[in-house]
This record gives sequence, C-alpha cells and structure tokens, in this order.
Amino acid sequence: MLHRSCGFFLPLFLPRTPACNLSPAQTNFQSLRSQDVRQSRAMASVRKPVIVRKFSRDWSAGYAPASFAPDPPGQHSAELEILDQSGKVLRIAWDQVKWVCYVRDFPTSFSDQANPERLLHKRFSIRPRTAGLWLRMTLTDGEELEGLAANDRSLIDGAGLLLTPPDTRSNTQRIYVPRQAIQTLEVVSLIGAASRKRVPQGPITPQPELFSEDPSTE
Repeated sequence: MLHRSCGFFLPLFLPRTPACNLSPAQTNFQSLRSQDVRQSRAMASVRKPVIVRKFSRDWSAGYAPASFAPDPPGQHSAELEILDQSGKVLRIAWDQVKWVCYVRDFPTSFSDQANPERLLHKRFSIRPRTAGLWLRMTLTDGEELEGLAANDRSLIDGAGLLLTPPDTRSNTQRIYVPRQAIQTLEVVSLIGAASRKRVPQGPITPQPELFSEDPSTE
C-alpha cells in the first residue's frame, strides 16, 4: 500500500528489520541450551527435594529419585547422582554419604544452614502407631538413629534402607541410609496394623427340646 506525499510515492508500511542477526551456530546453541533447560526442569519434576548429608558434615541440596531401585546382581553403583538446584548433575561417592533426607523444602535462612534437615528427634519417645518395623541403628560415625521401615523385601534387597523418621512434622519426611553407613542394626519391635475389635457375643439361648422326657405327655 502506497501513500502519496509531495509528489512522491512512499510505502505506508516499511519492512521490519531484525534487531540482531544470529549465525546458524549461535541459533543452534541457543536451541540446545533451551532444550537442556527444559529437560532439566522435566527431570526435576519427577524427582524429590533432598538433603544429602556426608560424614564430613558437609551437605548438598538437590533432587533425587523418589526411590532407589535395587542394583542388578553383581553390580553396585559407586556414586549417588542428584540434580542440584540449577539443574546440573552432582555426583557423590556412596561411601561418603551418611544419609539422604527427603525434605519438604530447601533451607532459606541462615539459621537452617547448620541443620537443613531440621531432624530434631532421632529416636521415638513413645511406641510408634504406624505399621512397620521399628529399627534402631548405629551409624559408622557413632550416631544413633531410629525409624520405621516397611516389612518387605526392601530390608534385604537394595543398597540401603528407607525409613520414616520419629518426627514426621519436621522438614524431613523420609530418610534413606546406605548400608555401608550402618554399623549395627537392631529390630526393636514389629508394629502391626490395628486389629479389628471383636463384636461381643450375647448370652447363648438354649434350643428347645424336640422330645420330652415325660412319657405322660406323649
């Protein structure tokens, strides 16, 4: 469409020029980078926030699988792989891991830096009410820890134990302890499911006699 002004024909709409021209290599790099970011976000969405505590007292925050599948027979993974909060893969040797705490959120204040798991109670003060195995263990650094484990094959399969901590209201919801981090293990008690209450039976009513013993009534 043209516009006539002062005897000249000028285009009413001028073509828009791009602000910057990217080379094919730069365009490909940006595309790969955005794809990596999307993949990292997708991987983080299927993982759970964790705090990995080391025996050196250092810790790392990131995202780990909801459960650790048993290793194939004859194989054992030497490293724990988690995604840090920026989406990068972080590898930690299993022999350095004290425990992996599945947490509600990551530390946001300076006071949480010393104890991001906020695991204040490590032993049960009363008998647990949830069904499972009440375990008491001593870790290789001498610290004691109690928790409830499922009464299934996970006790003998896999490279660690998944426990419910004594205080589920804290920041830690589950604790995964590698087997090599356990020095001693004791089964305190087997907590069964709540038994059903029996309905009290009433007094037994005697059945009427079919034949009378008095011959005069025949």
